[in-house]
Amino acid sequence: MVCSKSRRAAMAMRTAAFIFAVILVLSGAGASESAPKIIKMAHVVSETHPVHAAMIDYIKNAIEEGTKGSIIVEIYPNGQLGGDRQAIEAVQLGTIQMTTTAAAVLSGFEPQFALLDFPFIFKDKPSAYRALDGELGRRLNALLPEKHGMRNLIIPENGLRHITNNRGPIRTPADLKGLKIRTMENPVHQAMFKMLGANPTPISYGELFTALQQGTVDAQETPIPLIYTSKFYEVQKYCSLTGHVFASSTMLINEDFWQSLTQEERDVIDKAMAVYLENERRINSEQEEILRDELVKSGMEVNDLTAEEKQAFMDATSTLLDQMSKELGLDPELVELVKRAND
Repeated sequence: MVCSKSRRAAMAMRTAAFIFAVILVLSGAGASESAPKIIKMAHVVSETHPVHAAMIDYIKNAIEEGTKGSIIVEIYPNGQLGGDRQAIEAVQLGTIQMTTTAAAVLSGFEPQFALLDFPFIFKDKPSAYRALDGELGRRLNALLPEKHGMRNLIIPENGLRHITNNRGPIRTPADLKGLKIRTMENPVHQAMFKMLGANPTPISYGELFTALQQGTVDAQETPIPLIYTSKFYEVQKYCSLTGHVFASSTMLINEDFWQSLTQEERDVIDKAMAVYLENERRINSEQEEILRDELVKSGMEVNDLTAEEKQAFMDATSTLLDQMSKELGLDPELVELVKRAND
C-alpha cells in the first residue's frame, strides 16, 4: 500500500515536471530567440585606417545600442577573413553577414557596377554624391538582392585614386608608357591603363606591398588614405595626384540575414548607415588633406596636376565608356545616367 502511494506520488511529480517543461517551451522561456543575432563584418583596410574607427563608432556601437543588444557586430579588419572577392562570396553564402568592399570588385559579380569604375565620370565629389545617392545608386543597388543573394545598403567612398611609382612624377600620359602598374581584377581599370600606355597587372591587395618591395610591379594606384596606412611610402618614391577614378565603395549584407531581421532592427541599421555614410565621406576628405602632408613628411615626392595636365588624361580616356559599354553589357539607361552625372 505504501509502495503504491509512493509510485503514484512519483508519477505525479514526473507528470508535473513534464507539464512545466511544456509550458516553458510554449511560453518561449529559455528559447534560442533570446540569443543575440551576430553580424560578422569583414573589410581589408588596416586597423589604423580612419574609416575602421568610423565603423566601430557609427556602425558597431550604433547598431548594438540601437537594438539594445539584439544584434552584436563583430568587425574583422585587415583582410582577416579574406580579400575583397572572398568576402563578397562569403556574404553571398551567408558565412559572414556583411562586408564593405570596393565597387570595382563588386563589378566582377554584377557587371553594371563597372559603370562606377570609368575615369573622370564625376567632375567633383558633390556630383558623385548626388548620382550615387540618387537614381543611379538606387537602380544599381536594386540589381543585387534577387540575382546575387545580397543587398547594398549605401555607397560610401574610398576617395580619389592616385598613382605611386619609383620611376618619376606622372604629369602626362606619356609618363605611364611601359610602366608595370598593379590594378585590381577589373576590366575597366585595366583597359584604362592600357589606353594610357601602361602595363596593368592584377595583384591581390594583400600581396601588393610585397610586390612593390620586390619589384614585381613598378607602380600602384589607390586613394591617399590607403597609400599612407598601407605604408607604400616605404617602397614607393613618387605620388602623383591624378585623381583618375572616384573610388566608390559598397556596404553589402546577406539578403537572407536581412530578411530574418525585424523591421525595428532594419530601421536601426538603416539609420546607422546613413550616419556612417555622412561621416565616412567627411573623414575621407579630411584625411586626403592631412595624409598628403604625412606622405611628404615620410619622404614621398607628391605632385599635383594642373588643369591642363589633367585634361590630357581625360582626353586620352574619353572614349573608353562608349567603347566598353557593349563589351560589358552595360544598360544603356544606366550609361546615360552616368553621362548626365555632371549636369
